[in-house]
Amino acid sequence: MGGTFDPIHHGHLVAASEVQSLFDLDEVLFVPTGEPWQKADRHVSPAEHRYLMTVIATASNPRFTVSRVDIDRPGPTYTIDTLRDIRAERPGDELFFITGADALAEILSWKDAEQLWDLAHFIGVTRPGHELSDKGLPEHRVTLQEVPAMAISSTDCRARVADGEPVWYLVPDGVVQYINKYRLYADPRGAPPPVHPPNDHYPHGAPLPVHRQTHQQKDHALLPQGDS
Repeated sequence: MGGTFDPIHHGHLVAASEVQSLFDLDEVLFVPTGEPWQKADRHVSPAEHRYLMTVIATASNPRFTVSRVDIDRPGPTYTIDTLRDIRAERPGDELFFITGADALAEILSWKDAEQLWDLAHFIGVTRPGHELSDKGLPEHRVTLQEVPAMAISSTDCRARVADGEPVWYLVPDGVVQYINKYRLYADPRGAPPPVHPPNDHYPHGAPLPVHRQTHQQKDHALLPQGDS
């Protein structure tokens, strides 16, 4: 599941679980963006914070794993680069790319858009009652799916923290504690303290992502938000 994850919330997790079940996927790979080019006009929390929150949020599900591929790649993050790198790492796997249906509507403007269809099947998730449209997209490479929890948004979570309001049950408990520890979003204009985790990017006591091989060939879902 790719995306900014600033912060990751239950909408992301429910969408990942729903799609995993519907498509019988072996694994859902969460891929936090490094430098999201489409969000260059606003403050985005440091990638290491967003990565660690994603690790915390997904650690309890054996079918969820987290990748640093976008964080460790220098320069702006584009979906085409994400898919190419994942494909190079897992050449025998079938990839599914999960994103918001509103972002999917803009996919034709993404970098190297005409090459995306050869790399993954795209799944657009949205909240119930939202009008779905796949106009201009290849029917055999796109699926649209309603997910109730998509009504939760990272933007609202950040605003609630900035206003001193709780985000319990909107984001996982461990992520709430992480936000409080590092005072993320408390001052939208200020930068949070940096993270310097030991042991190859993992802090003491942080849960490690779980990797599970269920078949010789695996199905993977990547969940970015927009051309992240």
